[in-house]
Amino acid sequence: MKIHRHYDQLEAYSQPGKVLMIYGPRQVGKTTLVKQYLESGGHGRYRFDTGDNAKTQGYFASRNLDDLLAYTEGYDLLVIDEAQRIPHVGIGLKMLVDHRPDIHIIATGSSSSTLAGEVGEPLTGRKRTLTLYPVAQLELLAEHPPIELRERLEEYLIFGSYPTVLTTSGHQAKASLLEELAHSYLLKDILELERVKGAKILLDLLRLLAFQIGSEVSLSELGRQLQLDTKTVARYLDLFERSFVLFNVRGFSRNLRKEVTKKSKYYFYDNGIRNALIANFNGLSLRNDAGQLWENFIFMERLKKRSYTSIPANIYFWRTWDQQEVDIVEEREGNLFGYECKWNPRKAPAPPKDWIRQYPNATFKVITQTEYLSFIT
Repeated sequence: MKIHRHYDQLEAYSQPGKVLMIYGPRQVGKTTLVKQYLESGGHGRYRFDTGDNAKTQGYFASRNLDDLLAYTEGYDLLVIDEAQRIPHVGIGLKMLVDHRPDIHIIATGSSSSTLAGEVGEPLTGRKRTLTLYPVAQLELLAEHPPIELRERLEEYLIFGSYPTVLTTSGHQAKASLLEELAHSYLLKDILELERVKGAKILLDLLRLLAFQIGSEVSLSELGRQLQLDTKTVARYLDLFERSFVLFNVRGFSRNLRKEVTKKSKYYFYDNGIRNALIANFNGLSLRNDAGQLWENFIFMERLKKRSYTSIPANIYFWRTWDQQEVDIVEEREGNLFGYECKWNPRKAPAPPKDWIRQYPNATFKVITQTEYLSFIT
């Protein structure tokens, strides 16, 4: 399957005097994207390094301007892959931008909070940020007709859309790749971020969350099941968010008495990772969580669309204590847009009564298999 990435033309985003930051989960194609840009030419002489390189770490750790200038002398472009592994990288990049305003700099990272924390304050006004996700339906539609995407919908719900998974044939081969991604790459990154009790407790927490897609999550209940205190659960959830494993959504409310606001819902960045964690790659006819897979898929694909097409919005869910609900609420352009995700088109619900009563100017739409592509592409 041919894959067209939204940021294929990186030259449109890279400019001298600013650092181009590219965030995203491990293995979604950040390095491939940069290397394709390097191979295309037209950017002059370049230096490509990784955050694991001890010499590179030494240059930035020294915070010595002469060392950094010598490190980049003669180069028009500097690329640092997995830059979050370099201590004080933001200060070093600021020094380069300030004293080499002619040089282009690209830095990638698979931990948004760690790298953002390193570069945020030092590079204020000196950076541009892109986020690369597992392949979006929006990207696939650039090379493939809608009917092909619809015919492969079950595959996307079960195996997700990591580039290597999309380009691999065979049920077992895809499952093996996802097992490796979930248990090696992602957990390795999380364990590197901060000291935790071990991989097992992280896996146990992720598995619990995998069965709660679409439901509000109670940190105290998770703590009881895992014998952890609430603060530890919250810290681990933050690690999952920072590592692009989970996306946290809060409840929307303008009437605090009836609406759920203090709990969160969590979605996985990729359905395939979620299914690997619970070791279930069965077809939809053999499982009882098709509705959860559909909601997770639609939520993330809509997020990718908003990100890639620059649709600014605040994102929530809406639910009352008497179980009226709207899966996705977008607050944008001064208006509210409500979306309910339903896998079975024959069970499409009417707008909740309290939603209509409380927000008479808001919209409500049900996203089913019949018209979902227009919503996410």
